[in-house]
This record gives sequence, C-alpha cells and structure tokens, in this order.
Amino acid sequence: MRSRFHPYRDIVALSAPIAGIQFAQVALTSTDLLMMGLLGVQAVAAGGLAMLLYNQLRTMCVGMVTGVGNLIAAAAGRGEKRTGAKELDDTARGEVRALLRSALLVATLTATAAALLLVLASRLLPLLGQTPEVAAQARGIMLTLAPGLLPMLWLNVLRQFAVGMRRAGSLLRVTLISIAVNALLNALFIYGWLGLPRLGLAGIGLSTTLVQLWTFLVYLRTVGRDPLLGPLLALDAWRADRATVRTIAGMGTPIALTYGSEAAITSIASLFMGSFGAVALAASNIVNQLAYIVYQVNIGLSQGSSILVSRAIGKGQGHEVAEIARRAMTIALSIMTAVGLLYALVPSAVLRPFLGGEADPAVIATATTLLWFAIAHQYFKGSQNVCVGLLRGLGNTRAGLTGTLIGYWLIGIPAMALCAYPLGLGGYGVWFGLCLGFGATSLLLWRRFFLDLRPLTGTASPPLVSKEAR
Repeated sequence: MRSRFHPYRDIVALSAPIAGIQFAQVALTSTDLLMMGLLGVQAVAAGGLAMLLYNQLRTMCVGMVTGVGNLIAAAAGRGEKRTGAKELDDTARGEVRALLRSALLVATLTATAAALLLVLASRLLPLLGQTPEVAAQARGIMLTLAPGLLPMLWLNVLRQFAVGMRRAGSLLRVTLISIAVNALLNALFIYGWLGLPRLGLAGIGLSTTLVQLWTFLVYLRTVGRDPLLGPLLALDAWRADRATVRTIAGMGTPIALTYGSEAAITSIASLFMGSFGAVALAASNIVNQLAYIVYQVNIGLSQGSSILVSRAIGKGQGHEVAEIARRAMTIALSIMTAVGLLYALVPSAVLRPFLGGEADPAVIATATTLLWFAIAHQYFKGSQNVCVGLLRGLGNTRAGLTGTLIGYWLIGIPAMALCAYPLGLGGYGVWFGLCLGFGATSLLLWRRFFLDLRPLTGTASPPLVSKEAR
C-alpha cells in the first residue's frame, strides 16, 4: 500500500530530469567551444570572451523566471487541497494560466533588455582593453547570439511551467537532440556548406540562436500535446495581470542578482589565478570544470526539492518541509562524498580526460592539490544551492541575495586576495578564500532556512494571483 509521503522518490523523480537537462546544456556549450577551436587561437579567445558575457546575461535572465515554477507548484498544491485529489479545480487552473502569461511577458521584457545590453557591450570591447582583432570577431558572435536570448527565456518559462506541474522529463529529450542539431549548424555556417554563407565565428552564434528557437518551438509543441499541460497553456502575454507581473519580477530579481553574483565570484577567482601564471590558471580551470559538472546534480536537487516545498506549503502541509530538506541533503551529501572519494583516491584518473596526451607535470601536480579544495568547495557550494532552492520554495528569494552579498563580497573575495597575496599562499590561497566564501554563505542561508521553518507547521499560503488575472 502506498504511504502518504515518498520524499526520496518524489525528489529523485523531479531532480533527475532537471540535472540531466543541466548536463545537456553543459554539453551544448562545450560543443560551441570545441567548434571554435577549429577556427584558431584568436577565434577561441574572441569566442570565449563573447560566451562569457552572453552566459552572464543568460544566467541572470533565467533567474528572473526561476521562481515561476514555485508559484505554479504552490497554486497547484492549493488546488489539490481544495479538491482533495491530484487534480486542479477551476481556481487553480486560472492561477496557473495567469502565472504563465505573466511570466512570458516578464521573459520578453527581460530578454529584450539583455539582448540590447549584449549588443552595447559588443561595441565597448575596445574600451575594455581588447585588441581590435579580438574585438571585431567577438562583436560578430555577440550580435548573432543576442536574438537567441528571447526564445531561450521563453523556453525556460515553459520549463518552469512543466517543472511546477511535475512534468519535467520531456525537456531533457528535446535538449539532447538540440546538441546534435547545434553541432551540425555550427559546421554548416563555419564552412558555408550546402550553399549557406560562410560566417566563421559569427556562424556559431547564429547556430546557437537558431537552435534556441527550434528547441522552443519543439518544446512548445510537446507541451501543447501534453494532456495535463496543454489545457493550461496560455501564450497571450499581452493580457498579463500587472499584480502577477510584479509578483514574478519581485521574486525573480533577487534570484537573478544571486545568480549573477555567483558567476562573478568565480570569474574573479579565475582572474586571481591567472596572475600566478598559465600553470596555475590551467589547473584551476580543470578543477573548476570538474566541480561545475558535479554542481549540476545539486542544481537538480535544488529545483526539485524547491518545487516539493512550494507544493507542500500550498497544500497546507508545512510540517513536511523539514523532511524534504533532510532527504534532499542526504542525496546531495551522498553523491558529493562518492565524488570526493574519487578525487582523493584516484586523482590522476579524474584529471586525465582534461589534460590530453602530453600533460604538463606541473599542471598535474597543482591540479591534484586543488582537488582537495574542490572537495570542500563541492560541499559548501552544493549545500548552499540546495538551501537556496528550499528557501525559494518557502517564498524567500531575498535571503539568497543577502547571503551571497555577505559571503562572497564581504568574506570570500577579500579572503581570496588576502590569502593569495599578503599571506603568500598563491593559487592555493585563492581556492581557500573561495571555499571560505561559499562556506560562510552556506551557513548564513541554512540559518535563515531554519528560522523560516519554525512558524510553518500547519499553515497554508495565500493565493499569489488575483481573481481578475485568472
């Protein structure tokens, strides 16, 4: 007989597809970087710079709509509570449609602003110390990448819609197919095959934009055919309710700034590492990439547990939140411990795929030592990310921003500079300071979570969408 609550199964069912999507997106970006390598070192430098700026804006754009999944989950939970079954009543359906159309309006405005910023940044590259050749090549790919921010963010709204309704798996299949499509289009535009224009580096940006549009249209068709999601689909963003738009923007802005802050501290750490030479930077990039891969699992757990918390609150089952948190962290810590053991026991096997055939012994030695910092890095950053998701499920998105501002900017970055330079620890000092910043942020966020958890037992959240918007 099925028990009342299956947190492990529910968390894994939601988190695994999301983590899979994250891994697929990492593969998509890796494909672009590999194709840039076919065009030479200067193309890699220009394209890497363009992708860095693009990804910074893309990440912050995604943050603006990340909370939509929680709002939809909460609305669905309230509907299930009213019906006493796993189906929505008319009120909940109206709330979900209102949230979706308002989210699409927020996405359109946000992505348009980000695209204009990317175009502006492409014109300012010479003022940032870039050579004319690199600036010219980077400008071309940035201009072709910019329009893709619109379908990318529309796709993320649909993704949050599906996740909020606990139907996350279908986007994974679409994303995996898009990797192959992207590689094919990259080659077509780079070399001008089949009579297409030979665009070089700009062609990689154009192929990425076309893949974003294609993926959005394919997934929109998938959602429209889904028996649960299709009847709730509302694309008429021009009918969005102002109050709901303000709710989504108010929830999304701190998330976007938190995501941007996290990307910034990693970039600053890389700049510090670069000051100690190519060996230190190469070793740091490899170890950071390893940590980034594992981090995708925690992103999945963060979003999956976040949706379950929102749904539990919507159903007036606040007493289940602590159990969701405990089991999400059990899964996260188990995976991170298993990976940490690999780092400690077989470092050469872990590093070898990233070093090529003629590996520099100095890079191997430095990276092997940095793997010990990566173990702590995983625990601190991973637990922090899971906690951010749990807090978002409780409706608290500002705690993540406050925690990162204190942990990253007041503790982490000063600690990196102090340990690396005055204390003379070099690159190892950078990673020590980085771990210290993530650790402090994690402690601040978990403290906030337990404080927010106290009054929740037996409470239900009020509707977040006005009747006029349904």
